[in-house]
Amino acid sequence: MKIIVSERIRELMKEENLTQVELANKIGLKQNTISAWLLNKKEPSIRSLWLVADYFNVDIDYLVGRKDI
Repeated sequence: MKIIVSERIRELMKEENLTQVELANKIGLKQNTISAWLLNKKEPSIRSLWLVADYFNVDIDYLVGRKDI
C-alpha cells in the first residue's frame, strides 16, 4: 500500500502544482509528515487519508490503489 499511496499523492500534488509545504498547510498537517509519506517512511492514518481525499476530491480507494479515477 505504501508505494501506491505515495505515488498517488505525488501525482495529485503535481497536477495541482503543490509543494509539500502547501499541501501540509491546506490539510492542516506538517510538511515532514507529507515528506515521510512520499519517501515511504510512514503510511498515512485513516484520518490523514480522509483529509487528502477530501482536498483532492478523490476517493480513499483511489489513494490506496483499489480503484482508478
